Amino acid sequence: MSVFTRLESQVRSYCRLFPTIFTKAVGDKLIDENGNIYIDFLSGAGALNYGHNNPKLKKRLLEYIESDAITHSLDMFTSAKQQFLEKFEEFILKPRELDYKVMFTGPTGTNSAEAALKLARKATGRKTVICFTKGYHGHTLGALAVTPNPAYQKDVGVNLDNVLTFPFEDKNATTDNGLDKLEKLLDDLISNQDKPAAIILETVQSEGGINVASVSWLKRLAQIAQQREILLIVDDIKVGCGRTGPFFSFERAGIKPDIVCLAKSLSAYGNPMAVVLIRPDIDCWKPGEHSGTFRGNNLAFVTATAAIEEYWQTDAFAQEIADKGEVMQKRLQEMIAKYPELGGEHRGLGLIQGIACQQTGLAKKVSQEAFQRGLIFEPMGVNKEVINLQSTLTIDIDTLNQGLDILDKSIAAAISN
Repeated sequence: MSVFTRLESQVRSYCRLFPTIFTKAVGDKLIDENGNIYIDFLSGAGALNYGHNNPKLKKRLLEYIESDAITHSLDMFTSAKQQFLEKFEEFILKPRELDYKVMFTGPTGTNSAEAALKLARKATGRKTVICFTKGYHGHTLGALAVTPNPAYQKDVGVNLDNVLTFPFEDKNATTDNGLDKLEKLLDDLISNQDKPAAIILETVQSEGGINVASVSWLKRLAQIAQQREILLIVDDIKVGCGRTGPFFSFERAGIKPDIVCLAKSLSAYGNPMAVVLIRPDIDCWKPGEHSGTFRGNNLAFVTATAAIEEYWQTDAFAQEIADKGEVMQKRLQEMIAKYPELGGEHRGLGLIQGIACQQTGLAKKVSQEAFQRGLIFEPMGVNKEVINLQSTLTIDIDTLNQGLDILDKSIAAAISN
């Protein structure tokens, strides 16, 4: 691995958690150059919800490549984009009674967040955006400004302005009056003619430690924004595309955001792709006003369309995710009871779940032990205190339980050491 140490920037991170050279990946498993097999509970940081080299998607992709069809198209019209838009409307938007225009941005999540923030400010003529503690929206300047993590913001070198940060819902507090305070502040700002442009949030904070907003909290937040004509942006980059069960994470609350950010697993195959879903009346862009060379990744359109057709024509896949989520929750709660040394607290829903550990550094130790035993997961949270499990959504029950068995043994080893 000397070439990486010699030539790659110090900024590299995931390879430090999993120091081996991976050569192959199929379904739920990664294989390294020594033939070691690892069950993947990282899923490309949420970009591989349908597994590695999913054969249903790969077949479509290979057929498309073999046909000499368009691979890169800027934002021109192509048959691949046409088919994606048609299937996205038919099987994702219409069944949920959602009416959005689709904006293709640069291909990463932070591109989607940047475009959403820019549009919110343009559409309203206002500057300030409300964000929440422990939120994560990316590392480019606009997205970073609404990512209130000092570890990410401290070395940016410029001011990150026009943002107000409020506490995310605290379910452990005796009383959580955060939205009362937000409502009062908004009314004060409005009376001073300084109304914010938007509120941005993740309904389930992944990077922040698998913090799940309650349905009641989300409903009230949406009502607060709507009553004051403040745009609500839901960042579903990491927990959309079925991660929480339904296609969108906000479906459980019955809310309809003004703007939605999607990326990561939208392409379904790990190909870069991101979009912003926009309430039609605020789609006020002028042609070319927000641009990007890689908005036309047709290989991503092909696999995104294939995933919609294969998994989202009915509610069966969402139910399958929910059933697997119940298995994971039961096993994690058993581990919390079995190992009181964790001081464990269960977090999450669907197939984004984990255990928050009381002891600093313990989740990282568990991750290291798990890697040695053939399981990959990334500790999450402000202090990396959460054992964060994000298996593929297509994982079978036997492999899911096998991974959880490894986790059980890894916790025992981490505690004893």
